Amino acid sequence: MKYYIIAGEASGDLHGSNLMKALKHEDENAQFRFWGGDLMKKRGGELVKHYRQLAFMGFAEVIMNLRTIFRNIKTCKADIEKWQPDVIIFIDYPGFNMRIAEWAKERKIPTHYYISPQIWAWKENRIKKIKRDIDEMYVILPFEKDFYEKKHNFPVHFVGHPLLDAIANRPLVNIKKFKKDHHLNDKPIVVLLPGSRKQEIEKMLEVMLKIIPEFPDYQFVIAGAPSQDLEFYQGFMKKTEVGIIMDQTYDLLSISYAALVTSGTATLETALFKVPEVVCYKGSFLSYQIARRIISLDFISLVNLIMDREVVKELIQNEFNAKNLKIELEKILKPDVRKKIFNDYFLLEQKLGGNGASKKTAQLIVEKIS
Repeated sequence: MKYYIIAGEASGDLHGSNLMKALKHEDENAQFRFWGGDLMKKRGGELVKHYRQLAFMGFAEVIMNLRTIFRNIKTCKADIEKWQPDVIIFIDYPGFNMRIAEWAKERKIPTHYYISPQIWAWKENRIKKIKRDIDEMYVILPFEKDFYEKKHNFPVHFVGHPLLDAIANRPLVNIKKFKKDHHLNDKPIVVLLPGSRKQEIEKMLEVMLKIIPEFPDYQFVIAGAPSQDLEFYQGFMKKTEVGIIMDQTYDLLSISYAALVTSGTATLETALFKVPEVVCYKGSFLSYQIARRIISLDFISLVNLIMDREVVKELIQNEFNAKNLKIELEKILKPDVRKKIFNDYFLLEQKLGGNGASKKTAQLIVEKIS
């Protein structure tokens, strides 16, 4: 079978690569053509466009890059038409993927969506297009199944969260060697995860770095995103004493004591590594003003959304400043606070449904298109 996969971000590249591995296990003749990244490329097949060329953050930034986005959509349609896949698998990235899905449905190409768009957060009216254009939906958050089936009468498959597989299957870190290789000392590590896109990294790191002198008993290390080059970070590193480790976030999280994390998938990854965290977010003024008017959620982090209560502190927009960040980091370094967070993280993992998301999804896809 020929599988055309579209992932537009680093997290989609990770989950896409694991899905490709599982599809190969189910279908030894599997052929892949995809939009994604380096991890998917390692699985074989043809990379059409890298997600680095696709990621635009926030409402204002999307508007500014509309010409590029529409050109990419046109390129994608032409590529699909030429390759004639047996199925298109969409991974999150809804602004782009839903446009392709509508076009594909008209041409009777099977459309499968792995990792649902977060329409429970905003743009709930997308459900009409999903019901019209998507043949099969695979959801990874426990509350999404009820959202689709009970609220919108649209059957979906809850397959569990693929991060559980990604973390469980990774090799253990040789801590002594890792620290030596990256010139780390024996002080507890506070890892900084400022995001994956240049716009957000610039906003988040500027504030995160300000509090480092207040914590001399800890070493701070930036987790460099695979979507960026080392040179991009070097300008920030001149401002204070901070290390950086590129494209080894999981290894770094596995030996970290605490974390400052930009809202997104990284908040859940950090929790699954049992690292107490402070969640941070600051967008452009225009993007934030638009978002606050159309998003009606009590929380922005996946950890709190899944638990439906505050497990980790969120500092959003104007609340995200050096004074508040210092206060909240001090809190999660205290033993009693950490114990409570660890207990909540254990409950969170139970809610996510166990390992095997990639395998379950691959089996369902192959079964449906065979």
